[in-house]
Amino acid sequence: MGDFSRLLEQWKRGDAGAGDQVVALTYAELRRLAHGFVRRERAGVSLQTTGLLHEAYARLLRKGPGSADTKDAFFRLMAAEMRHRLIDHARRRLAEKRGGRAVHEPLRSSAVSSRPVPDDVEPMLERLDKALVELDRAFPRAAKVVQLRFLAGLTTEEAAEQLGLSAGTVKRDWTFARAWLAAAMQGDAGDARF
Repeated sequence: MGDFSRLLEQWKRGDAGAGDQVVALTYAELRRLAHGFVRRERAGVSLQTTGLLHEAYARLLRKGPGSADTKDAFFRLMAAEMRHRLIDHARRRLAEKRGGRAVHEPLRSSAVSSRPVPDDVEPMLERLDKALVELDRAFPRAAKVVQLRFLAGLTTEEAAEQLGLSAGTVKRDWTFARAWLAAAMQGDAGDARF
């Protein structure tokens, strides 16, 4: 861990080679994390595991590792970058699906289909992203459970082993985090009190 922290510190000071070494040391684990993200996306999404990982790394390489000073903090940072890349990808996909930059003309009421039109997904993604950030601030352990269970695709037992917790504790955190996120998605995350 000392070598890893030293590499992160060198990267913070501008040594891009140290950043390359950090990714090389964690590539297999980061690829597994990216695979978990991609696996949960809709079928037919063109973004692949390697593409997601490389987009997140390229963005992180420009910004630097921020305040990450441990391997765990680096993985949380990479998970957040991957989540942001998927949200950006979804926004682009939704914009293209709805005509992109085409001029939209209103339909006459007689031309409107009787089928209900689904709500726009983009505001929901933004609320979810904001809620995840707030959950991490208020309840970091529960946020780690969400990252490992939902975003990385680990089982309860795998997440428990990764976090050094019992499976029961991870189950309780998972239940709590889902309820907290549901409440935060319906209102302001700051109003979600448990």
